Amino acid sequence: MINNIIFDFDGVIVDSEVLASRAFVKYFNNLGLFLKEQQFYKYAGNKTFDVINLLSEKYKIKNKEKFTKEIFSIVAEIYSKDLKLVEGVKDFISTSSRKHFIGSNSNQDRILDGLQIVNLDKIFLKNQVYSFDMVERPKPHPDVYLKILNDNSLNIEETIIIEDSGVGVKAAFSAGVKVLGITAGKHWYSNRDKNELYDNGASGVFNDYKSLGKAIEEF
Repeated sequence: MINNIIFDFDGVIVDSEVLASRAFVKYFNNLGLFLKEQQFYKYAGNKTFDVINLLSEKYKIKNKEKFTKEIFSIVAEIYSKDLKLVEGVKDFISTSSRKHFIGSNSNQDRILDGLQIVNLDKIFLKNQVYSFDMVERPKPHPDVYLKILNDNSLNIEETIIIEDSGVGVKAAFSAGVKVLGITAGKHWYSNRDKNELYDNGASGVFNDYKSLGKAIEEF
């Protein structure tokens, strides 16, 4: 029986991966590079700083500090206006009697702000929110998930992790926890290959929270 659920945050609870991609598109459009949002979906699950490093190298951006500052400014503006929940997640959480936690590659302050924007701050309290800045290594390392397990004395056999990216699934699998993939976020366009999740250790991948919930009941 599953008594504990650990959620990733971006793309699992909030539909934010498309917003981050939109921010990058806006930035590069201003440079005269007209890219598409889908080109950035593959970076989902990674720390924003790591994505900035990769893009700085790919597009030969010399002033990385300026790039970082402008991206975070654009992201903050878009998030404050457009951040929404992943479809079905509120019903799923509100009808669950299990213990819930968040384990994310975002920093804790940003997660707490996001929860407030989407009105889930009364459901996930601060001590249920874990982030990369609380551990030595971010995902794909398992550190954040191991910390949740250890801090809360969770039984691995009674715990499941929900992820939306290969990076996150790999971290969960490395922690020795059953992991299910969810592709309800808008960054999972119709022809995106779900083997990204299966290949990194997902036991199953689901298009919506209704089918994922049924699967959890069978464990």
